[in-house]
Amino acid sequence: MNKKRVAFYTLGCKVNQYETNAMKQKFLEKDYEIVDFEKKADVYVVNTCTVTNMSDRKSRQIIRRVKEQNKSGILVVTGCYAQVAKEELETIEDIDIVLGNQEKKDIVTYVEKKQKEKIKKVSDILYERSFAEFGTTTYSDKTRAVIKVQDGCDRFCSYCIIPYARGRIRSRKKEEVIAEITQIAQKGIKEVVITGIHLASYGRECNPKLSLLELLKQINEIPGIQRIRLGSLEPTLMTKEFIEGIAKLEKVCDHFHLSLQSGCNATLERMNRRYTIEEFEDGIKLIRKHYPNASLTTDVIVGFPGETEEEFKETYEFLKRIKFYKMHVFKYSPRKGTKAAIMPNQIVGEIKEGRSKKLIELSNKNQEGQNKTYIGKEVEVLFEEPEGQYIKGHTSNYMMVYVKAEDNELENTMQKVTITEVIRDNLMGEL
Repeated sequence: MNKKRVAFYTLGCKVNQYETNAMKQKFLEKDYEIVDFEKKADVYVVNTCTVTNMSDRKSRQIIRRVKEQNKSGILVVTGCYAQVAKEELETIEDIDIVLGNQEKKDIVTYVEKKQKEKIKKVSDILYERSFAEFGTTTYSDKTRAVIKVQDGCDRFCSYCIIPYARGRIRSRKKEEVIAEITQIAQKGIKEVVITGIHLASYGRECNPKLSLLELLKQINEIPGIQRIRLGSLEPTLMTKEFIEGIAKLEKVCDHFHLSLQSGCNATLERMNRRYTIEEFEDGIKLIRKHYPNASLTTDVIVGFPGETEEEFKETYEFLKRIKFYKMHVFKYSPRKGTKAAIMPNQIVGEIKEGRSKKLIELSNKNQEGQNKTYIGKEVEVLFEEPEGQYIKGHTSNYMMVYVKAEDNELENTMQKVTITEVIRDNLMGEL
């Protein structure tokens, strides 16, 4: 008998990537075959994102595309857009099942219940207090695994819809995290990426309280794991205690993604970000003191309501001084249901576009300049996969390195590489 086939399309963050991987495992346990999204399948799962209006639009585009491919397939829409726009999705005839974020863990049950009626199961996630545990997860990636340890956010930044899509903070049991990472280490995976919706709050709601630092100390002891990479971090986590603590853990990578959003205190206050640029810079200094080769990346929003030319100039000068390796620049887009959407002095698109262009140019200049400093230096690379006549991998500070290789023997190995040149955003090297 032919196996049923299921295809996935994932939008958004690493948490969504983790949950897609976990949902795949649920289907594999029921003897489904995972196929590419472009192929004909019995079930299509679209794991959506809603962080921006563009994310919503992309989610809707993918949803429409499914039924054009296969009108008889069951279409399941889940994720953050499904969580906050369930009424809107009800109007789209082609969708068979709508599931909220908390219901993802039971996705196969809902698919197999599906008869003629549509299924909609989206709980009020703001009242959820338990971490949705998917159980044992199998990884297809030979080198790196994303591990979700936390869900939800209590910060309620004035521009952000995510607390309404993900709910309040909920932490995964430390024992479950350690068990999963131990299992993947036994499969030969050498690097783990620790992620969450608001990773800095890990363990804060627990009784007794847990901390991200204590969790990292235990992960650092797991045999076989050679690198621990941290997902996006709240700048307020960058305390003396935390930085000095992780600096003692030899497996923690020297790449830090700190979501700044603005380099102007007045703008940060309107955003409800709860830190100042002075506090942020103090954290950067601590990181660079303990990690001299640290690669620092960030997110920045331009055109936030009320952002004057002077405020943008403050942001630009701050970013110029900090010299991030890379900046992800977003033009502010109003999210219905957030405070910022009804703030006065909304910025017109033309101004947002101009400010975005300036920051992207600065980011590219920073990246190019920092890359060139590596020419002639020796770095350690964890090789991941072949690409043409090369094999590529990342340094501990997340720089992409390419080396010529005739076979795949280097895959999932750590090697010393001398950087010989820079081509676009990538470092080219020799063993």
